[in-house]
Amino acid sequence: MMLQWIRSIFYVVQATVAMPVIGLAFAPWAMFSKRGAYTACKSYAAWCMWSARWLIGLRCEVRGAVPTGEVLIAAKHQSFLDIIMIFHALPRAKFIMKREILWTPVIGQYTKRMQMIAVDRGKRGKAIAKMIADVEAGKIEPGQIVIYSQGTRVAPGTRIPYKVGSAVLYDQLHQPCVPAATNAGFFWPRRGLYRRPGVAVVEFLDPIAPGLGREAFMQKLEQEVETASDNLLAEAGWRAAD
Repeated sequence: MMLQWIRSIFYVVQATVAMPVIGLAFAPWAMFSKRGAYTACKSYAAWCMWSARWLIGLRCEVRGAVPTGEVLIAAKHQSFLDIIMIFHALPRAKFIMKREILWTPVIGQYTKRMQMIAVDRGKRGKAIAKMIADVEAGKIEPGQIVIYSQGTRVAPGTRIPYKVGSAVLYDQLHQPCVPAATNAGFFWPRRGLYRRPGVAVVEFLDPIAPGLGREAFMQKLEQEVETASDNLLAEAGWRAAD
């Protein structure tokens, strides 16, 4: 246990240092090229996953058919790790994220360059409407729009309601929705430095075709994501507290 703590702390430190180093190294290309920005961020994601395997014994695995076209992805969010894994797997991920991230050093500049979709937490409906208008006007390049349906990181075993934003996007964009499950929070928790060894999984589930009513869509989405995520957690050895 003590050795894993030491490894975890070293991993967190080196991953934190790697972010500005990689960001600055790619900055001249990223300033003038969206491709450069994506390459930089994918390089950082790849580094985090590769170094996790060798430093803390944590392997990252993506299951299911990885979406490559224009599609909505409604994902379970437990950890920063599932962001890394989803971003690395998708060709052109467009995350819906809180606006405060825009002002984060390094990350903020790259998210602006890649045209990520920043929303005000208190004005989510208006922000989603603006985002839909931008997509339809061609201001945002085609890609995979990723929304975290519960709106925040959720610790394993915690149940919070799914927000309606996923259903609004599904209805307005007329695109398939790919649910995504994960067990990443068991290995890389929301808070703290300790990282468990094992296999962290992001699983892309079967697409939900356009056309469902809002209530039916929300029920189907929640059932599929929660069931698959619980199965992945059980596979990893997680057990709910009594």
